[in-house]
Amino acid sequence: MGNLGIWEILLILLILLLLFGAKRLPDLAKGLGKSLREFKKATKDIQNEIEDTIDTDKQIESTKSRLHEEKKKYADKEKPKVDKTKK
Repeated sequence: MGNLGIWEILLILLILLLLFGAKRLPDLAKGLGKSLREFKKATKDIQNEIEDTIDTDKQIESTKSRLHEEKKKYADKEKPKVDKTKK
């Protein structure tokens, strides 16, 4: 649990017990757990959204590259041939 030792955790729990009382601690723990779950879910949703955006950007770049190659091929085929003997 990070850098917290057993004594630090016990001290924190004792302070919480003194501040809120034994009756409110379960409700506080339940609320904290629910908040952490929602935070983790929101974090995961944001991460998935970012990954989807990155994938979309990669697909766009790939499509641009293919279109540029096709345009170049088409332009090369359509270039008029210059007759160098007519001068």
